Amino acid sequence: MGAPKLDSPSEGCVEFFVNCSANASLKFEGRGGDELATMITNALHRAFNNSSCVPRQNMCIVPGQHCWILYVDVLILEYGGNMLDTASLAVKAALHDTRIPKVEVSKNEEGISEIELSDNPFDCTQLDTTNVPCFVTLNKIGKQFVVDATPEEEACCLAKLLLALRSDGTLTAFLKEGTSSLDPESIFEMVQVSSDRLLFESRLCSNNKLVMSELGAQPNFAVPEVYTLILQLS
Repeated sequence: MGAPKLDSPSEGCVEFFVNCSANASLKFEGRGGDELATMITNALHRAFNNSSCVPRQNMCIVPGQHCWILYVDVLILEYGGNMLDTASLAVKAALHDTRIPKVEVSKNEEGISEIELSDNPFDCTQLDTTNVPCFVTLNKIGKQFVVDATPEEEACCLAKLLLALRSDGTLTAFLKEGTSSLDPESIFEMVQVSSDRLLFESRLCSNNKLVMSELGAQPNFAVPEVYTLILQLS
């Protein structure tokens, strides 16, 4: 709980922090993972820089004074490529499991707002994650587009597009990396591939209970682990 931002006094806040463990990869020794962590952090901030992604109005307690602040910490323990996409899936799963405690606001004799938390730990609300975006990264290798690239495939890539899409296909962030240029026709085709990929992931999410039951996992098993398992097998 904290103070809302000056430019959005009636909304809560979502803050991201990404850290790459030195054990995740040999190139992360020392501060080698800082560049990747900064890139993922900035990309997540850019993708969520829209009040429609997370219902931030529902996170406001007293406009201009108090609001809920969600701190999303991402710790990368193993580097297998395609980190941004995996991190965004984990963020969506974490937000889906997040519960916001209900509070009562009253004013004392001096007119100052007082906040009281409910004694019931189950007296809370669930975040609406319908519009939470997920990243789909397309790596251009030659004339082909590669999704869920391995570190070896990423090393062969001269250009990539990082697209943050909501489940309805709305684009919330568009980033390009690499030294090679992309013609408009390639960009449009890559956007279409990203939309198809997101549709596949959305279907996985909606059917995750069936998928997890076939894998012998518990019903509350983290969804991104299922994604990772299936994507690595594809």
